[in-house]
Amino acid sequence: MTQWTQWQCELGTLIAVATDGYLSGLYLEGQKHQAEIADNWQEAPNLPLFTKLKQQLEDYCQGSRTDFDLPLAPQGTAFQQRVWHALQQITYGEIAQYGQLASAIGKPSATRAVAAAIGRNPLMILIPCHRVVGANGKLTGFAAGLHTKAKLLALEAPKTLELRIDHQM
Repeated sequence: MTQWTQWQCELGTLIAVATDGYLSGLYLEGQKHQAEIADNWQEAPNLPLFTKLKQQLEDYCQGSRTDFDLPLAPQGTAFQQRVWHALQQITYGEIAQYGQLASAIGKPSATRAVAAAIGRNPLMILIPCHRVVGANGKLTGFAAGLHTKAKLLALEAPKTLELRIDHQM
């Protein structure tokens, strides 16, 4: 069974999707590659999993949480799963480059494929794709917009990370 909810937070309207008791999607409304709510999905704003998600995200946005303790089940290809697993190894307050992730999964020449897989990440923030920057350190690509990526990175490292948005994507 697939269930969903949406709510307002400081980032905007978030939409969460759970499938069989696992989080399978977390999107900022209007982002690229956002799941479309199907007619057979059940709206469940009081689902305990969603309550826990909302609390953990609130704690994260307030700076009192650096990781999440939630059951995740993103749906994707085997390659995407490898990339998303590698993303989860980037810790709070740190950043990595697309090429570093490609090397980390044993595909050093697959930087573009890694970037494409990152762009399809269905669990924004929970699988921290916002922690990946271009080879020159500039912010590039983010399904929820570069302003959201910059906000998330600034939240994690407000005094130590200088961010430059590359408007020539």
